[in-house]
Amino acid sequence: MRKKTKWYAAVLGLSTAGALVLSSGGASGHGYTDLPISRQKLCQNGTVTNCGDIQWEPQSVEGTKGFPGSGPADGAICSGGLSRFSQLSSPRTPSGGAWPTTKVTGGQSYSFRWQFTARHATTDFKYYVTKAGWNQNHNLARSDLNLTPFLTVPYNNQQPPATLSHSGTLPSGLSGRHMILAVWTIADTGNAFYACSDVTF
Repeated sequence: MRKKTKWYAAVLGLSTAGALVLSSGGASGHGYTDLPISRQKLCQNGTVTNCGDIQWEPQSVEGTKGFPGSGPADGAICSGGLSRFSQLSSPRTPSGGAWPTTKVTGGQSYSFRWQFTARHATTDFKYYVTKAGWNQNHNLARSDLNLTPFLTVPYNNQQPPATLSHSGTLPSGLSGRHMILAVWTIADTGNAFYACSDVTF
């Protein structure tokens, strides 16, 4: 009985892995943030509904790297420039409500966390935040962000573990609703992964 169970688990694991490769185009690196919780994770865990494909693939918001000089176009930053994930870039959820926020405190240390479903050699992780007075009623643009990252974590072409946390100090002087943009830059491809998290200072 135990051998049969193990065999079934192995077959199930292989079929699941195969489905993941097929659904994601076979890319070799995937990840998203869950602290502060990202829009893609809110869709995946069912907090926000009717999100489309992203609910199955929170790890797949992959666009060209080089942000802010290049990378996804203004208005499509939170979706990594991918039209199939366009819901992530909208200022409202698919049901028309506001995106849920994580409460944070400016000037204090915060532990940012990434989850990786496939790991990849990494250049760095960078974090940006919206400016005071930014326009919350349109899709995120570079003009809404302070384009100097408030936190940069070099990773020296190493592969991250399955879960990675690192601490940084949140910007001070901000209040109310803001967005944190996290960018995971891959070392040996032309791509990066993007995650937008709605926060309240």
